[in-house]
Amino acid sequence: MEKGIRNFEFQNPTKIVFGKDRIKKIDELIPTDAKVLVLYGGGSVKKFGTFDRVVKALGDRQWDEFGGIEANPTYETLIQAVDKVKAEGFDYLMAVGGGSVIDGAKFVAAGAVFDGNPIDIFGNGVGKGLPVTKAVPFGTVLTLPATASEMNNNSVVTFVGKQAKISFASAHTYPQFSILEPELTYSLPKRQLANGIIDSFVHTMEAYLTYPIDARVQDRWAEGLLQTLIEIGPDVVDEDNHDYALRANFMWTATNALNRFISQGVPQDWASHALGHELTLAYHIDHARTLSIVLPAMMKVRKKQKWEKLLQYAERVWNIKEGSDEEKIDVAILKTEEFFAILGAPIRFSDVGLKEDAIPGLVAGLVRHDKVNISERGDLSAEDSYAVYKEAL
Repeated sequence: MEKGIRNFEFQNPTKIVFGKDRIKKIDELIPTDAKVLVLYGGGSVKKFGTFDRVVKALGDRQWDEFGGIEANPTYETLIQAVDKVKAEGFDYLMAVGGGSVIDGAKFVAAGAVFDGNPIDIFGNGVGKGLPVTKAVPFGTVLTLPATASEMNNNSVVTFVGKQAKISFASAHTYPQFSILEPELTYSLPKRQLANGIIDSFVHTMEAYLTYPIDARVQDRWAEGLLQTLIEIGPDVVDEDNHDYALRANFMWTATNALNRFISQGVPQDWASHALGHELTLAYHIDHARTLSIVLPAMMKVRKKQKWEKLLQYAERVWNIKEGSDEEKIDVAILKTEEFFAILGAPIRFSDVGLKEDAIPGLVAGLVRHDKVNISERGDLSAEDSYAVYKEAL
């Protein structure tokens, strides 16, 4: 492979408003004559007062709410929000929640002004995969650091009837602004905190653990994010530890893991995500908990293909200096598993009650969703995916 950072064009227009007591800044960030629809998931944003703070910041603006967006946002729910925006003339959206609510808001923003059937925003056999050329402006208040949806343009939506998770992205679906208050994480339970750490870790790995092209800035940035997550993870998942600096580092690391900064001009994998999505679709396992199962198995099965970067990962991220190259790599994979386990996450199929008989259906799902010949080289076949799932038993 030719060395050197590849050609790229990049622009991230999202304004980040980070720190303590920042929700009140919404009043300065949304036009005074906007008609705002506030989108959220379950009842936690109301239970812990975040919703009321957002409404207070909206002041005298007209507003209404749309709740019930799922942890894996479904097209079937989101299209109801699209219809509400169209019918009632909302011209600004506020997403209050984690990555799922923000992902959902991106589709609502695009779908509400889409010329044609909004389902055609999606490809992969669900729709026509047509480009998004405009969207209703929106802002976000982040309550669960994990996906970096608050600072990227990507959205993943679940289609219940078709048993599929499909993504889209557009230059028009970046949030105009995102409020990041680390103290909002104080109400999160251990499982959600662990999910956020794992999701951020694997997002970073998907852009890092490929093959070397001498992209030194991206590599060092990714390694710094990984080391930060390793350092803070065990303390972050202590739900009673409300150390502000700790949670601030957690929130900002999660954003940087997938705001596209570290992925510019470098190969990317995303096979672990593809295999993880099938586990979520079939067995409703938390997205991050599928990744903690799949990533270590992927590292073992793909050891040869990822050898150079695995060795770099071992030496730079885990500071493993002793032993042969293969021994270093094996120790790094073991330490990755141990890290996920310390967070309370599963690392084997058996940890979530699955056995080998689950694998054929998962691989069939990959084939059905055209997730074959994937990875950074496009060489991960259905047979290879079977091997990864089997390694995870």
